[in-house]
Amino acid sequence: MVKEADIHLSVARNPRVPQQTAEVTVFANGTIIRAQERSESLYASIDLVASKLSRQLRRYKDRNTDHHHSSGHNASITPPTEAVLTEDLIEGSLLDGKEPNLPHPGIRRKYFTMPPMSLEEARYQLDLIDHDFYLFREKVSNELQVIYKRNHGGYGVILARE
Repeated sequence: MVKEADIHLSVARNPRVPQQTAEVTVFANGTIIRAQERSESLYASIDLVASKLSRQLRRYKDRNTDHHHSSGHNASITPPTEAVLTEDLIEGSLLDGKEPNLPHPGIRRKYFTMPPMSLEEARYQLDLIDHDFYLFREKVSNELQVIYKRNHGGYGVILARE
């Protein structure tokens, strides 16, 4: 189910605010699932984000299995462990000759495919990525809209006005 995962671990530089952050983005069958946790210990942050991501993946899997029980739908066969393991072992350290670099503090650009979706599908995606907002292309009008979590519960939608 999971095709790729992007993991970022960071340590706050302010000694008065000890925040160790673990952020994980998982790409599963065209869906992005994201979780982020902060704590005073990097190990605790990793444990917290792993638990959160596990719950989100379980919710995603449950939702997809509930909706795909139609006839004609077949799941792909998972190969046995022996078929994907290789005898090639990595020799030496992967870190030799490399120095850690901090990214330039400029503007980061992200590009996403935006298939049209309903408001309910966008709300579901917002819950999966664990952000405060989600930009999507509305299915009926084909316009870009933003759904966001309101501070006192519920959701809001931002629409462009001519």
